[in-house]
Amino acid sequence: MLDRSDVLEDQSIIEAALIKVYAESDPATEILVQEFPDNFEAIQSLLAERSGHKVSIVSPQRGEKVDVLATVKLNAHQALIQYLSKRSNDAAVSGKALEEIAAALDLNELPLRIECFDISNIQGTSMVASMVVFEDGQPKKSDYRRFAIDDNEGFDDTRAMHHVLTRRLKRYLAEREISVDEINELGGAKPKFAYPPQLIVVDGGAPQVAAAARALADLGISDIALCGLAKRLEEVWLPDNKNPVIFPRHSEGLYMLQRIRDEAHRFAITFHRSKRSKIMLESLLDEIPTLGDVRRKALLEKFGSVAALRKSTLEEISAIPGIGEKTATQILNTLTESSAPIEIIDMQTGEILTQD
Repeated sequence: MLDRSDVLEDQSIIEAALIKVYAESDPATEILVQEFPDNFEAIQSLLAERSGHKVSIVSPQRGEKVDVLATVKLNAHQALIQYLSKRSNDAAVSGKALEEIAAALDLNELPLRIECFDISNIQGTSMVASMVVFEDGQPKKSDYRRFAIDDNEGFDDTRAMHHVLTRRLKRYLAEREISVDEINELGGAKPKFAYPPQLIVVDGGAPQVAAAARALADLGISDIALCGLAKRLEEVWLPDNKNPVIFPRHSEGLYMLQRIRDEAHRFAITFHRSKRSKIMLESLLDEIPTLGDVRRKALLEKFGSVAALRKSTLEEISAIPGIGEKTATQILNTLTESSAPIEIIDMQTGEILTQD
């Protein structure tokens, strides 16, 4: 890690990195860079003099070396995420991040509880939503929630966002009115939906923020702040603002919002994968006429996905109550005849990958 990289231009960062790295190790004969540092010829000469062999600094524009650079950039990004994740556990860093968010979004108080919502679907089907919660800058996984959305509703992402926010906020309005006696009956703690966030973050830009703002307005809620974080340019959007809020390039506050948004995306994709796998298994089991509802439900509960069922043995399937060896053989034969590939979902992008 380079100190004060936030005040350096890219070329200066590359120059500083080359000098720092190769002060401690012998350079290769060819070094690939994304763009030339200002003094690359002088750096080449310095590295060659130190190492005793010729050193070339190259910025490839096409071919395999461009792919190598892309891989290196991805690895560097993942290393940075790991580094910043460790830093975010520091209370002082989290406090600074929350202060930056409050200042940039003009909040009246620090957003000590932040809830983030993400909608996940593939080609408009199996739509789900996730809600993740961060308190004091740290994930509170016990408060995470998943929302199933009926495909028959025909929602797009913005209508789904309005729908999910409405469901969550209606629970808040209902549960905040619970009496002390009812709280005592629940063991002395309020229901988890009774706690309002100081800030709601939605995954998306102006359209998603507008949909979320309508949900708040429809329910008469005006004391919860709202923003959206758009993936493409990592822009932060506020309701009724024509332009995004610009955070400093290496802002701890922006990184915290990105981390929360990415966690909501990961949680939604995980739920989506589970739901889609169950639908695929249901479809496959429907092809077996001898299976009734009870046995079909037992298979779904036991295996949960086509992939898990394919990995099972005749004995494992036969052990399900009411299945028996004959039906288990029929199930395995149906699996063998089925040409449907196993679907795997990229947890970062949501892209469907297939495995034959």
